[in-house]
Amino acid sequence: MSDSTNFVLSCCSTADLTNEHFKARDIYYICFHYFLDGKEYPDDLGQTIPFHEFYQAMANGAETKTSQISIGEFVSYFRAFLEQGKDILHVTLSTGISGVYNSASSAAALLKEEFPDRKIYIVDSLGASSGYGLLMDKLADLRDQGKSIDEVRTFAEEKRLNLHHWFFSTDLTFYIKGGRVTKTAGFVGTVLKICPLLNMDDLGRLIPRYKIRTKQAVIKTIVEKMKEHAENGTDYSGKCYISNSDCYEDARAVADLVEKNFPKLNGKVEIYSVGNLIGSHTGPGTVALFFWGDERVR
Repeated sequence: MSDSTNFVLSCCSTADLTNEHFKARDIYYICFHYFLDGKEYPDDLGQTIPFHEFYQAMANGAETKTSQISIGEFVSYFRAFLEQGKDILHVTLSTGISGVYNSASSAAALLKEEFPDRKIYIVDSLGASSGYGLLMDKLADLRDQGKSIDEVRTFAEEKRLNLHHWFFSTDLTFYIKGGRVTKTAGFVGTVLKICPLLNMDDLGRLIPRYKIRTKQAVIKTIVEKMKEHAENGTDYSGKCYISNSDCYEDARAVADLVEKNFPKLNGKVEIYSVGNLIGSHTGPGTVALFFWGDERVR
């Protein structure tokens, strides 16, 4: 490793790629925690509780709760790298949905006193799930090209809003349970087979945008949104990631439509699982589409 790239690229487990992908790209991660029927587990990319098993438990009525990473956990995690003489660039889950950025920043401030010569940068991804993962993948590309920690940090802060996050759900149960959808609206929506289409705004918040009837229609609409916003439209030549919460067939249907409409994609669409932390809030039946495009402005 050259001096210019002698830094650790790190994120939270909620970037929802696989352990193998993170290892292959030399990206480190720290785990959130969730509770399933009162028992605590690490959000470790489905390693402790496989995704299907987790979503099946939710569908069967298991109670879920989540907890973010504490300042103390971040201090221990960061210290291990600092003691090796490494600088750290840690990118967090969006501040629009979590307070984890504050915990990471507090830990960094404490450690700066102990390691005054080291750089510890904390960046808000303004993203979630495999969209946040797609940002991390790009940052790994830049690091591998020899960019410095400061150059990679600047790119993350300047380009994070060019990463689009579009989501739909075919099951409103957990949106009702979490209070994002009222019981009445949820009942009507379920009867009418309404699939809400949401995206992330410029503050990294999840915003409901459209109420679309039927799964087939929402699959078509989410790909239309990619045509509308992707860099170079249907000539888009970047990567495209999809994540899903135990509804692989729906994710595959979106991926097939993307591959048909975007012939210049960088490789095939990569499909991942929505992790157990984010999945605790969405429940099963959510598909999310991620790509690079115009800047998110609202």
